[in-house]
Amino acid sequence: MRIIFSRKGFDSSSGGGPSPIVAGRPVSLPIPAGAASRTTYGDLGLGEHACKASRGRFGARDLCHHDPMFLADGTCLFGQCGAAQTHLANRGVGLGDVFLFFGLFRADGGDPHHRIFGYLEVEERIDLTRAVPRHLVERGHPHALALHAGNDVVYAGRGRQAASASDALRLSVPGGPPSLWKRPAWLAQGGLSYHDRPERWLRGGRLKSVARGQEFVADIGRRKAPREWLARVLDEIRAS
Repeated sequence: MRIIFSRKGFDSSSGGGPSPIVAGRPVSLPIPAGAASRTTYGDLGLGEHACKASRGRFGARDLCHHDPMFLADGTCLFGQCGAAQTHLANRGVGLGDVFLFFGLFRADGGDPHHRIFGYLEVEERIDLTRAVPRHLVERGHPHALALHAGNDVVYAGRGRQAASASDALRLSVPGGPPSLWKRPAWLAQGGLSYHDRPERWLRGGRLKSVARGQEFVADIGRRKAPREWLARVLDEIRAS
């Protein structure tokens, strides 16, 4: 089994600033649209938040890359392609694995920090280069509207967003830069892709996460400790 820490949403380079925490709830702002979209920030009720976070660069009428897409029936659709999808494929990511979506957030008057805001338990892997299912087009999923690369894939399964910005879902250490994480006790050097350099693994259970990159894979196998940690994280998201 694999846990994938999947970076999504606004940040200083994509969008211009952190996603907001509104009334105690993390509101992940999708990045501006690239290859294809028919969804605006206004369609998602995020126009005002996008305008504020981007300092006026984007607003209700601008198209966004609505992905991951959380549906009302408790499922999630997430597309990936290019080098990031190649990395997932090389790491064997597929059915039974879990994406933990995280991003950069900030509450009014608070510090910018990384936090987990949603999850996807993979039940289906759809290769869009072979055929694009009609239901994905009807949903307006951006990877179904136009192929983004020669290895476009959509992962689907149970998933939802957190309705509470609880401390249990925060990755960044209090008072530290967003990239300095308080890592789970089970996560040790060599156990997370793109984080092989020894100097990233600091004393006190801290991890200096990489500045760029989308998909960080931890192959946990059958180990008990990471499975228990994951269960607590999913419970926290579901309870909120």
